[in-house]
Amino acid sequence: MLLVFAAAVAADAQQDGSSGLPLPRFVSLRAGEVNLRTGPGVQYPIEWIYQRQSLPVEIIAEHTTWRKIRDWEGAQGWVHQSMLGAKRSMIVVGGTRNVYRKPDPAGTVVARAEPGVIGKLAACPDGTEWCRVEIEGIEGWLKRSDFWGVYRGEVLE
Repeated sequence: MLLVFAAAVAADAQQDGSSGLPLPRFVSLRAGEVNLRTGPGVQYPIEWIYQRQSLPVEIIAEHTTWRKIRDWEGAQGWVHQSMLGAKRSMIVVGGTRNVYRKPDPAGTVVARAEPGVIGKLAACPDGTEWCRVEIEGIEGWLKRSDFWGVYRGEVLE
């Protein structure tokens, strides 16, 4: 019976769009501790507990006040909407990345960001592979391919 209900919830979630906002979309974790559940409700078991405030996540489905999210490693599950915020963030992926003063790989390096570092996503201008970020109070530019938290071609101002 639970499998039938879970399948119905998954079908509803794709169509529900409870918030009226586009799917998928990036948001960030609002709290320092967020429960990832196997389904959209407190009756579902907790599968994982995130302990990284501001971690970027992607909302891939909605069901009433619950959001199905995916993290940068591909893990998926449900969280209550109150645990998510609209502030955009990013997480450095791959190797250590140079943060530049200007969007130019020949320019001045203002910081080096290790994999897993979370920062604020400030802007991603149209027609460029660069985004302006802030990591631990240092502002600079990173290539989109150096972090997770923005869609290819997405413009943020």
